[in-house]
Amino acid sequence: MGAGVSALDIWDSALASLKSPKLRPEFELEEVPAPGRLAPHSIAIAVESVDADDKELAIGRFIVLHDPEGQDTWDGTFRVVTFVRAPIESDVVTDDLFDEVAWSWLTDALNDADAGYHNVSGTVTRTVSRSFAGLEDRSTETDLEIRASWTPDSADLSNHIAAWLAVVEKSSGLMPLPDGVSALSRKR
Repeated sequence: MGAGVSALDIWDSALASLKSPKLRPEFELEEVPAPGRLAPHSIAIAVESVDADDKELAIGRFIVLHDPEGQDTWDGTFRVVTFVRAPIESDVVTDDLFDEVAWSWLTDALNDADAGYHNVSGTVTRTVSRSFAGLEDRSTETDLEIRASWTPDSADLSNHIAAWLAVVEKSSGLMPLPDGVSALSRKR
């Protein structure tokens, strides 16, 4: 920490960097309760991605933990913890290469956003849910979950939340918007 910069100033700066991410009209963000025991400071942001008919395309969480003393397992004073879940096509759920592709969505998004990071880890999970007995009329559900965490190289988290939103976009099956193009807002 530099002279005259308090731990609270650093946390406030990190929070300010999360305030105005570029959002697609399909996305709705809201602050939700954050885990309280993992670090002295934390914030959690939830996203829901829906289509024009309000059908859920993906959901996710973006959690920032800050411990001014640092934590050895983080190798830093901040840790970003993320989660994205989205339905996937049933033929993809059996494709072992899909895990590598889905993980690359995260690492490519972090690199494309110039989000300096290190100590990244996570999992990609594909699930199949079949219903029986009184629920047998439901169709088989197949989902993708990407869980990841990493240590940002600075308190400026704007590129990190942008990268996470790019993963939500990709998981939702939405085409990226070209630079300078704004999506039409949708009615809810």
